[in-house]
Amino acid sequence: MENTELLKQLREETGISMMECKKALDESKWDIKRAKEILREKGKEMIKGRSERAMSKGIIEAYVHMGSKIGVMLELLCESDFVAKSDEFKKLAHEIALQAAATRPLFVKAEDIPGELIDEEKRVCLKQFESTNKPQNIIDQIVEGRIKKYKTEVVLLSQPWVKDTSKTIQDLITETRAKIGENITVGNFSRFEI
Repeated sequence: MENTELLKQLREETGISMMECKKALDESKWDIKRAKEILREKGKEMIKGRSERAMSKGIIEAYVHMGSKIGVMLELLCESDFVAKSDEFKKLAHEIALQAAATRPLFVKAEDIPGELIDEEKRVCLKQFESTNKPQNIIDQIVEGRIKKYKTEVVLLSQPWVKDTSKTIQDLITETRAKIGENITVGNFSRFEI
């Protein structure tokens, strides 16, 4: 494939500026897969300094699933009205609301889970191993694994994206941050089901 075609393809697939795409392709010796990885890494670096900026703008996305039995209201925050009005930002809000409707998360991020709930989960897991002869270090590893799985199931940002399970919702947000160049976060959400 011709270099200009690769550049055009990378630009279309990532939504990142031509200049950044060209730099990534040059760095990867025109390997498009590696160039995407480089852009993803640079995107994380570019937004690192922005994480402390105030996010007082954004949108409320409402999603009602077919049949009107499940609905989600989601608050997606960013730094400026310009970004909040962009199609890319609105698309991200819709995808996250759709995720919340499909997967029933309880919390936005792991830090939101009350310590008592984690302690209760650990207690239940340990109770299951009371009458076994497994060594304590093995039981601790199993319990830790189950707690990690539990957090993945109930935390929106940790969940695998329903449309591409190789990415989490946090990965999806990070990719959009890199494209837009602004910090983005989920403020809150509510899920309703009849």
